[in-house]
Amino acid sequence: MLSCMEDNEARLSGIVSGEPELSHEVHGERFYKFCVKSRRLSENEDILIVTAPESLLADNEIHEGDSVEIGGQFRSYNNYSGIGNKLVLTLFAKSLYKCDEISESYNEVFLNGYVCKEIVCRVTPFGREIADILLAVNRAYNKSDYIPCIAWGRNARRLKDVPVGTNLKICGRMQSRQYEKKINECETEKKTAFEVSVSKVEIAE
Repeated sequence: MLSCMEDNEARLSGIVSGEPELSHEVHGERFYKFCVKSRRLSENEDILIVTAPESLLADNEIHEGDSVEIGGQFRSYNNYSGIGNKLVLTLFAKSLYKCDEISESYNEVFLNGYVCKEIVCRVTPFGREIADILLAVNRAYNKSDYIPCIAWGRNARRLKDVPVGTNLKICGRMQSRQYEKKINECETEKKTAFEVSVSKVEIAE
């Protein structure tokens, strides 16, 4: 059985890519964002957005190229700027440690939420089955995070006929993926999608 202390737990190790910059301010507290490169087993890299409160960075001043270990939650928010994706995914840092070097490479997330949109199943040109899931995960103060998840092979087949409203527990990896969006007949735009690649899934009875 998949279980964790909270419905949304994530941890990541990697290299800071770029200097932290101010993201927003809430109730007088400033929050900063920066990117972290995390290496996959395939030697490819995920470049993930991290959001951290100023108080956390005050104790751990970080700069581009630093090795970091982060714990927190994989959250979503709506982007109303008109620039970039409408739904933005970020690792909200609750703990952050700067280290001389990364002793163990990890990227993992646990989610306990509910299917909030009909699951879309498809097959790649190479015959691999894929299921696209949008999971609503409850957060404090009556808020929710909407996390796109992608399942493969056997997990995709298991989720094929799962209805909206079903409770799922998911373990996986936070990932970034490049794709091209068609603007018109002649133009395309390169974009980045953030999602959870599912390694284990449990369908609640």
